[in-house]
Amino acid sequence: MKTFLFQGDSITDANRDDESIVNSGLGCGYAFMLASEIEKSNSGFSFINRGKSGDRITDVYARIKEDIINLKPDYMSILIGVNDVSHELTMHCGVTPKKFRMIYRMLIEEIKEALPDIEIIILEPFVLKGSATKKLWDDFNCEVRKLAEISKEIAEEFSLAFVPLQSRFDSLCAEEVYSVDGIHPTPIGHQLIKDELKKILQKLQLI
Repeated sequence: MKTFLFQGDSITDANRDDESIVNSGLGCGYAFMLASEIEKSNSGFSFINRGKSGDRITDVYARIKEDIINLKPDYMSILIGVNDVSHELTMHCGVTPKKFRMIYRMLIEEIKEALPDIEIIILEPFVLKGSATKKLWDDFNCEVRKLAEISKEIAEEFSLAFVPLQSRFDSLCAEEVYSVDGIHPTPIGHQLIKDELKKILQKLQLI
């Protein structure tokens, strides 16, 4: 039995049940959708969602032992970054691009050291115009894209699969359809994330 771990912030969390350990408690977002598709063609998988609402890269790193290494996943996807920006713009407790890069590198290095055979997939953080972002849109747009580029560079540095999301959302030009508030996806937004992540899993022959 192989284990697939979904890691990230509220986009991954998607109202999951914190008390549930495996397969249930996946939330109602892309993690649940993707797990359902994998199970259709590959029943040899268990799925864990450890996305946590409000998390920044520093919070994911703080949970590295309990919510990543101790779980010993064979595969892990991670979507993180928008809170690093939003928390700075709205509460002055975010994470700078320089620190984001440093902590992300440490996170990947330590995971790979503890779990050398793990397959890690990095999803690109994204932001859309909406009620939570429109007042500070220029700042949101600029800063999230910086972290998106850093995420891609981290993936390239460690030869990890990378899932572009910002460009996909940008090409659709329908923010209100794909996001509730500019940060959290609607069901069709989660479907898009699932579809883009699915493409990577197909290359890995999991689906």
